[in-house]
Amino acid sequence: MPAVKHFDPKVISLLSEKIQRIPSDQGKSIYLVGPIKLPVNLYGETVEFKWYCWLNCREETDDVERIVAKLSDINLAEMQQSSVLVHGDFANAERALIRFHSICHTGDIFGSKRCDCGYQLKQSMKHIVEHGHGALFYLANHEGRGIGLFSKAMAYILQENGYDTVDANLQLGFVDDSRDYGDAIKVLEALRTKPVTLITNNPKKLDALTNAGLDVEDRVQLWGDVSEYNEKYLKTKVERSGHMGEEEEEGCCNND
Repeated sequence: MPAVKHFDPKVISLLSEKIQRIPSDQGKSIYLVGPIKLPVNLYGETVEFKWYCWLNCREETDDVERIVAKLSDINLAEMQQSSVLVHGDFANAERALIRFHSICHTGDIFGSKRCDCGYQLKQSMKHIVEHGHGALFYLANHEGRGIGLFSKAMAYILQENGYDTVDANLQLGFVDDSRDYGDAIKVLEALRTKPVTLITNNPKKLDALTNAGLDVEDRVQLWGDVSEYNEKYLKTKVERSGHMGEEEEEGCCNND
């Protein structure tokens, strides 16, 4: 059956109500679609989130039909799009938790024990639900700290032969961490203007938010799921990548 070329006005009307354009840098735009009800199985309990997804575009237009028409000419399956899960009254609640979670194909999907990413993903969602209000940003272009999945696989080969996480990236010609949080911050600003509490052990995420002028009122640590498989990885995070270890948590208001 051939694809539709002339769209039903009802379809465009429905989509127009759910698509928001966020101006970005250098004449680009971020298109945010949602919210969409998303019931999630979280530790055996069904929890309802509101799901958004965003797409970067070089064209600035508020013509939703033009946006939809262009999508069928782009192989979006070959590209990565990020998204955000929102729980509770994220826009208006006085206190809200957020997590900037970098995609980890092996940890988030397969449950790999080489890292703590899958654990952090589910625990962040659990903290947000227990708190009542929050958002988890799932950043799709952050695989392997920004080097991509194929390069991450090569880095794993080096790690199996004695290199730590940092040196494996460096030996492949990458920097230790090339992740950028600019788009996620713009989406956050579109969804909430009040202060946030960030779930992280990584000071670079804190810096990204504060340097962008956002009000971060607190930080929640997220350590756990330590095993023989990821002990060296977690130690490298603290000793070489600057992550704040559990021993640095005294005096910090945290819920873990």
